[in-house]
Amino acid sequence: MPAEHLVHLVDDEEAIRLSAGFLLRTNGYVVKSYVSGVAFLADADRETRGCVLLDIRMPELDGLEVQRRLSERGIEMPVIMLTGHGDVALAVRAIKAGAVEFLEKPFQKAALLAAIEEAFRRVDDADRIHLDAAEAVIRLAALTPREGDVLQGIVQGQPNKITAYELGISIRTVEAHRAALMVKLHARSLSEVLRIAFAAGLGERG
Repeated sequence: MPAEHLVHLVDDEEAIRLSAGFLLRTNGYVVKSYVSGVAFLADADRETRGCVLLDIRMPELDGLEVQRRLSERGIEMPVIMLTGHGDVALAVRAIKAGAVEFLEKPFQKAALLAAIEEAFRRVDDADRIHLDAAEAVIRLAALTPREGDVLQGIVQGQPNKITAYELGISIRTVEAHRAALMVKLHARSLSEVLRIAFAAGLGERG
C-alpha cells in the first residue's frame, strides 16, 4: 500500500491503540502505533508521510504540544485529535492549529473512518487544506447577529450553558442557533464550523 495510506496512531491507552489499530487495518490502512508523543516525534521527520491520529491528553507531551512541534519541524501530515469528554476548548485549539477533525472518546467506528478518509483527501489535494478567506467571510455574512454571537461562543470553546448564560437565552435556543448556523455555513461538523470561522479571522486573538 502507498506510504500516504499510513496512519500514525499516538495514544498512551493500549485499549485505544488495539481497537483503533484493528479497525483501521481491517479497512485497508497501514498502522504504526506509538505509546507517547515523545516516541512519535522521535520517529517523525519531514519525509514522514500519512496522517496522524493523536490523543490530546497524554503524559510528558500532550497532543497539542505534539501538533505544535510537528508544525515547527515543517511536518505537514494531517492530524485527527482524539479527545475525552469536556475537552471542547482543547479541541478548538487543535482545529485552530490545523487539525482535520477531533473525535470524542468513545468514538464511533464510522466517524473514525470518515475522519481518516477526509485526512487522506487532504493529502491527495493540498489545496483543500485552507479554506479561502473570502469564501469564509461570505458564508459568515449569512448569519443573523444572534447566530454570530453563538458562533463566537463556539470559537471560544464555551459549553452551550455558558453561551446561554452570557446571552441571556436558554440552552435549547443556543442549540437551535448552532443547528441553524451549521446549515447556513454548509458545515457538516463542529470542526468544519471552526475552520470556516478561523479562515474568516474569528478568534485570531484567542
